[in-house]
Amino acid sequence: MSELATTPVPSSLWQPRGAWEGAATRGRHGASAGAAGIRLTLREGQGLATIIAADGREADLQAILAERFGLSLPEAGATTFDGERGLVWSAPGQWLAVSPERHGLREWPAALRDVAAVTDQSDGRALVRVSGRSARALLAKGVSIDLHPRAFGPGRAAVTSIAHIGVQLWQRDAGPTYDIAVARSFAGSFWRWLEHAAAEFGYEVV
Repeated sequence: MSELATTPVPSSLWQPRGAWEGAATRGRHGASAGAAGIRLTLREGQGLATIIAADGREADLQAILAERFGLSLPEAGATTFDGERGLVWSAPGQWLAVSPERHGLREWPAALRDVAAVTDQSDGRALVRVSGRSARALLAKGVSIDLHPRAFGPGRAAVTSIAHIGVQLWQRDAGPTYDIAVARSFAGSFWRWLEHAAAEFGYEVV
């Protein structure tokens, strides 16, 4: 027993790990002819939080967000962004707040006290950006919604599934560029599907 107590614990066991560590490998993969049709950007270090409005306080929530943070609540199935900071609709009365820095949402719980519940999701979800000329064709292999521009364009969002894994998906621009958030516990399974689906187009992980 005393032997175990004095055995040093490797410091590496206590180092923070990125959500995609052990799953994603940076570099060029899949079909090698021509330029890669897909770019997968690992969005590490983001601040994420769920915002759930208190009953009857959605108007107050909207007012505080506009005054304190310069953001408006998006309507159902939509997003509002100022650069990389914004809100993504999740469900009636619920949104996902996104910040480019992990500490970017630390003032929100106090600012929204009594009008909304704010729950940090920064370590609970994995975030990847999918872009490139073949991004829509790639996601169409697994997503259960219509991604055609007439149905889903920049500023649109959905809570859906890809290859039977629950995801939150939103389109950032007409490139097209998509951001996808998945529960961290499913990151490895989701990545295996993603790299397999992207292989025919050639893909780059950055």
